Parts: sequence; structure tokens; C-alpha cells
Amino acid sequence: MSRAPQVFHRSFGHGPRPVLAVHCSLAHSGAWRGVAERLAEEITLTGFDMLSHGRSPDWDGQGNYQLLNMEAGLALLTEPLDLIGHSFGATVALRMAMARPDLVRSLTLIEPVLFAAARGEDPAAFAALEAASRPAEAAWEAGDCERTTRLFNRMWGTGEVKWPDLPEPARAAMLRAMPVVMASRAVLHEDANGTLAPGALDAVTMPVQILTGADSPPVIPAIARSLCRSLGATHTAVPGAGHMLPITHPAETAALLRGFWRRHGPAAP
Repeated sequence: MSRAPQVFHRSFGHGPRPVLAVHCSLAHSGAWRGVAERLAEEITLTGFDMLSHGRSPDWDGQGNYQLLNMEAGLALLTEPLDLIGHSFGATVALRMAMARPDLVRSLTLIEPVLFAAARGEDPAAFAALEAASRPAEAAWEAGDCERTTRLFNRMWGTGEVKWPDLPEPARAAMLRAMPVVMASRAVLHEDANGTLAPGALDAVTMPVQILTGADSPPVIPAIARSLCRSLGATHTAVPGAGHMLPITHPAETAALLRGFWRRHGPAAP
């Protein structure tokens, strides 16, 4: 394994249970603040900014983006803890658990976007996802990063604030991160890194839960069903929530995390 890239990280809360969290694309580690504040007495949550996000350096286009972020996360995995990932960050967290299962007490995947898992599970949902993605991909191929980002954000964002109404720093941060989203298509849609290869997930023996928004596109529950079988995971769909449920529904997310952790033992000493 190559030397892990240096990334920015921060911590929330002051409780005894150590947690490491990986945010979604176009966000940053601060996205966990709402969840962490509701668990502040119980956990100390560390979040890191993926490359090309937040205060971390840009990805230079070299190496595998998903696996570079996995290495960055593993560098922070110095004691057994509970691992959480959201969206693309969930795919990074899954790779971390595959690489170092001895240091992952439990794994929570929130809205994992390993779309390849839905290909055989629900071909119609996978085809619908591919069709819905084409406008953004066409804009990217035409060299229009702003339109690509607007379309992507419309598909997967909260939908509560329209692009023109977003603060300029928020738009700039999303534009900065968009190239890594487009560079990750083969990893997510075609499983180019072999996450789903026969036997690849055998190392993931810790307790796993998958959380999704009940209002997310059909491809998401299809992914959840597939991964639940592969990982022996439990699945909860949060009513009224979509893809951004840790941000839009932090109280519900925190309650589900608390219950999951309580079922699987106290914090490590």
C-alpha cells in the first residue's frame, strides 16, 4: 500500500465511544455536525475531508480516487472504533472495513452508492439510474462543469436550496469536487475496484447496518438489498428522508446509530 495522503480531519463530541465518519461527495467533514451534536455525550466523532473536498488537498488525478481516500481514512484508524460512511463515503468506509476489519467494531453504510450492486438485483432500477445520469454525463463530456454540477446536485442534493441561491463558496466547493465524482463512475457503476468480486467482502464480519431514505431513488433500496445479503446487514429506511438523510434528518440518524451501537456492546475502554 502506498503512503496515505494527508487529509484534514476534525472531531465533534466528547463521549467515550470513538467513531470515524466519511462524508458524501460535494460535502465535507462538517456534514456530520448535526448527527454528532445529538450524540455528543456518548461519542467522539472524527470526520475527515476527502481529497478535493473541504480543507484537504486536491486529488492530482494520479492513482485510484476511492482507494486513496481509503488509505487516508486508514491512517486515522488507530484503535478499534465504529465506522460510518455516507453515499460515496460509504463506499470508502466499506473498503476500509475490508482492509482492516480488526479495527472496525461496527460499520454503518448510509445510502451507499455502489450502483453495480443493483445491476443484477433490480435491472430496471439500475437502468433508470443510468438514464437519469446521462444529462450530467453529457454536460461533462461537453466541458460544462457548472451544468454537470447543477444536474448532479439536483439528483442527489437536498433540493431545498436551488443552485442560484447557494452561497458562492458552496458553489465553488461543489465545482472543485465535481471532477472526482465523474472520475469515479467506473468504480461505482461497474465495480472497477472489485468490491463485489467473489470473496471480496468475506473479511467484513463485524456488525453492519445500512440506512437509506425512504424517498430515495429505487436504485438505493436495490443496493441495500444486495449488500444486506452479502454482509449479513440490517436495513432501515427512514420515512420522509432522501439521499441526504444525515443532514436533513440528523435526529433520526443519531437515534438509529445509538440503537445499533447499544445492541452491539459498549464503547471500547
